[in-house]
Amino acid sequence: MLQTRRSAVDLPPPGTKRWVARRKAAVVAAVRSGAIAFEEACRRYELSEEEFLSWERGIESHGVPGLRSTRLQIYRDPPFSRRSTPQY
Repeated sequence: MLQTRRSAVDLPPPGTKRWVARRKAAVVAAVRSGAIAFEEACRRYELSEEEFLSWERGIESHGVPGLRSTRLQIYRDPPFSRRSTPQY
């Protein structure tokens, strides 16, 4: 009988501070697969519930590129139109 070990999951080390898109994606994938519990992931990586959920939304909306912090506004903010005269 084959078993999948939890340690076989490629997760960033506990206490990771520099979050690149692939590391975020690895944590989200591990939680979704059941390799690590949501609460454990938040505790281990010092994440708020909202931060983790924002990673999930980024993946759902734009895939791994949606997790890039340098591109947040392109992926998250809707385009706006500039008015030539402010309306008060």
